[in-house]
Amino acid sequence: MFSSAVRDRLIARYREPHRRYHTLAHVTDCLAQAAASTDLTTGQRDLLETALWFHDAIYDPSRRDNEAESARLAREELTADGATEDHVAEVERLVGLTAGHAADAADVLGARMVSIDLSILGAGPAVYDSYVRGVRQEYGHVPEKEWRAGRQAVLQRFLDSPQLYPDPAWAARFEARARANIARELDSLRG
Repeated sequence: MFSSAVRDRLIARYREPHRRYHTLAHVTDCLAQAAASTDLTTGQRDLLETALWFHDAIYDPSRRDNEAESARLAREELTADGATEDHVAEVERLVGLTAGHAADAADVLGARMVSIDLSILGAGPAVYDSYVRGVRQEYGHVPEKEWRAGRQAVLQRFLDSPQLYPDPAWAARFEARARANIARELDSLRG
């Protein structure tokens, strides 16, 4: 995958004090889902795990280019660590998919990457509510009225999409609960 020095730098990033949801705990949960992906080859799982390590490495809620910057960091770190260009390019691509949270179901790794990143939406209500509180704390600099409008727009886009999870197994497991969580949060934002 990558060296312990790269891992240590990533861990330090995920422990930045402004993070409340996009933390090492989020990455650990994502990595556990990747490790349980027994349908993937060892090489595919390595690519997925590496991309998951990097996908939120750069996280500044006041910026709109976090995913692009995380992909850039992955390229820099992995190249310096001796990864092949093909490996680096695929990790970079996978990290980039988390910006729009969209992938074709035929793109096995892309669909899995997006689905794992969105799995929190399909968590049980208490875990989902904790996620929402964490994200709100990360966006504490945004006034409440603007937060509500922006969050409603994001959630409505999710609800309007024909399918949240491009990976069929994640869709079967999380889709219905995710839609219920999102609808419940939307109601609370509008109320």
